[in-house]
Amino acid sequence: MDWRDTGILLSSRRHGESSMIIDVFTPERGRHAGVVRGGASRRVAPILQPGAQLDLAWRARLEDHLGSFTVELQRSRAAIAMQDRTILAGLNAVLSMLAFVLPEREAHPALYADTQNLLDLLDQSDLWALAYLRWETVLLDEMGYGLDLRCCAVTGVTDGLAYVSPKSGRAVSAKGAGEWADRLLPLPDALKGEGAATDAEVVEALAVTGYFLEHKLASDQVGKPLPPARARYVDLLGRRTTPRD
Repeated sequence: MDWRDTGILLSSRRHGESSMIIDVFTPERGRHAGVVRGGASRRVAPILQPGAQLDLAWRARLEDHLGSFTVELQRSRAAIAMQDRTILAGLNAVLSMLAFVLPEREAHPALYADTQNLLDLLDQSDLWALAYLRWETVLLDEMGYGLDLRCCAVTGVTDGLAYVSPKSGRAVSAKGAGEWADRLLPLPDALKGEGAATDAEVVEALAVTGYFLEHKLASDQVGKPLPPARARYVDLLGRRTTPRD
């Protein structure tokens, strides 16, 4: 069995004296692991950095075996991310979330395309926080927990949307919420695609997507807490919004 594809490096770990086991996200085969022989060498190790875009050739005797990769670097992203600790935390959050939620060897081409587009914006720190928020909504949708913010779940109106139902993920207007408003999540403008989408507004919106990631996706589908890398990114992004003395 063998195939060739491109992929985003999610993680790597030492295997034996000189090899590495890598976990990659590919458009056609989803999240896939394999051994890179000599991956710990001085020639190959610099290629195997988190977020790297790799040309991959995989081979195994049987399809369900771990198999081995040969890799060539298409594009490195770690050096760009390391110039800004918040961006670096964001990169780690993306890679950790993908490794957390994606089943092995299940293709998600639309999510792959959105992920690649997001990582290609790492050098644009002014755009990245909002792009990351949009990516989380795509992730929720791809995993079956998408938010429906088109109209009020109670009245059907499209104006005055102010809340999100924590149960259904649907928008609710201020009028439709009535006495149940205190049981609903706020609907920030950044999630509606309105306003300036400052870092503070993005952090507010990430609290909403985070609720569904934690209480729906992680709880129902994965069965364990979200990776700490996401919380670290949100925390660092929040600190950028806090005035310094």
